[in-house]
Parts: sequence; structure tokens; C-alpha cells
Amino acid sequence: MRLRYAGACRLCGSDLSARADAIYERTTKTVRCIECPTVVEVVVPGVEVGAEEPPALVADEDPGVAGSSARREYERRKFKDEERLRQKWGKLGGIAVALADEKQSTKAWATGAVGEERLGARLDSLASESVAVLHDRRIPGTNANIDHIVITRAGIWVIDAKRYKGRPELKIEGGLLRPRVEKVLVGRRDCTKLVDGVLKQVDLVHDLLGDIPITGSLCFVEADWPLIGGAFETRGVQVLWPKRLAKLLVEAEGAVEVAAMREALAAHFKPA
Repeated sequence: MRLRYAGACRLCGSDLSARADAIYERTTKTVRCIECPTVVEVVVPGVEVGAEEPPALVADEDPGVAGSSARREYERRKFKDEERLRQKWGKLGGIAVALADEKQSTKAWATGAVGEERLGARLDSLASESVAVLHDRRIPGTNANIDHIVITRAGIWVIDAKRYKGRPELKIEGGLLRPRVEKVLVGRRDCTKLVDGVLKQVDLVHDLLGDIPITGSLCFVEADWPLIGGAFETRGVQVLWPKRLAKLLVEAEGAVEVAAMREALAAHFKPA
């Protein structure tokens, strides 16, 4: 946060002037330098006080850059596509690159990056003592990532950003005589598997934090949402648009320690 009054870092004692950027620790009502390293102790369910504790997690103050891994993948694929053309056409390779259309599979990464960047900018505008934001976080042991994690007083939001065209809707099949099946469609595109992906990410955050309330969300940027209504929930995942998501985040109330949860999540899910 930006300090309203001058203070001193509780770790190194350095003077912090009014309006300087610093970290406010709500539990101790003290401030510290952004540069000072922080160790976060994560309480693991089932470990008794006095028992041998797991290693502490070292928090990373970097909130991450929205869409950065998708942007890097787009640049990697684009370079590879252009190299193929240059090798194929030799001296005419430069002309071939200039005239060729981008492959759809390559362009999709740029489209996704823009969606994450735009949603990330809106989420960053909400950041405060009661709302913390992390972008593009690597899932340990994999090449996958979580687009956005938002920590509020009411709990954690795990958000997957998608930049799809068409109107999102929930289609329900079965019911009385057949098993009920819920499908998420965007235009004619079946996006049900996206819900499965969000639920897996929610489970990973649950494994880390335990009983903290966690909500999964699919946020469709630039979709054809109706003027009235449109948002829906499927299997516990909120499907909505950026403005609607922002409203829910700022209105959330509860007793979650935002700073502590943010540091635990940042230490475990590093920037991608």
C-alpha cells in the first residue's frame, strides 16, 4: 500500500516516508519495506503445536505479469513458424514471412494473452488492503499455470480468463430419467472442459490452504453477454464477465487475513 504517514520497517528499521510504497501487516499493525525478505509459516492441518513443523515457505513479493507465459509461448511459436518458412524458401524467406498468415494455433496464444492482460489490468485496479491479486502463477511440477488468484476478506478466487466470441450459456441435459449433465457453451463452442480445469486448480489451492473458502471462476472477456442477466454457476464455478467479477470481489466480506494468504499463495505458486 501507499503509506499515509511516515513509519519504520519492523524488520530492518529503515525509515519509510509518507506516500512511500510499503507492506502493511494487518495482524501486527506494522509496516515493512517491500525489499525485505519475508518468511511465511503455513499451518498444515493435522500437525500439532510443538510437533516437528514443515519447512517454512519463502514468499515472493512479485505479483506476476498477467498473460506473460501465454505471450512468451506466442512469441516462441511465431519465431518457429517463421524459421520454417525461411528454411523452405531460402533467399525469398523474408518475403514468404511477410505474406504468410499466422497459423491459427499460434494466433490463439496471442488472443489468450490479450484476454489475460485486460482482465489483469481490471483486477489490479481493485488491489487494496482487502483485495490482493496474483497473476500467471506456475503450478508446481507442471508447465501449467493459474491465470489469476485474488485474495479477499471472504476467501480466495481462482480465475481462468478466456477471450472467446459468442454468448456463454449453460445447457442442461437429462434430469428425471437420465443423469443431469451441465454443459458450458460459448456460441457453438463446447467449453465444458474449461470448468474441469478450474476445478482442478481450486483443488490445488484447497490442498495448500485447507478450509479457507475458495471459489473458481471462468471469466469470458469480450464475449457476447446479454444486457440483463447472463452470469451463471456450474458445479460451483462462477461463469461471468470482468465487470461482474470485479463487483463480487470488492463487495466480499469476511475475516480472512488477506496479507498472510497472499504470501502463502505467492510462496507456493511462483510467477510463471
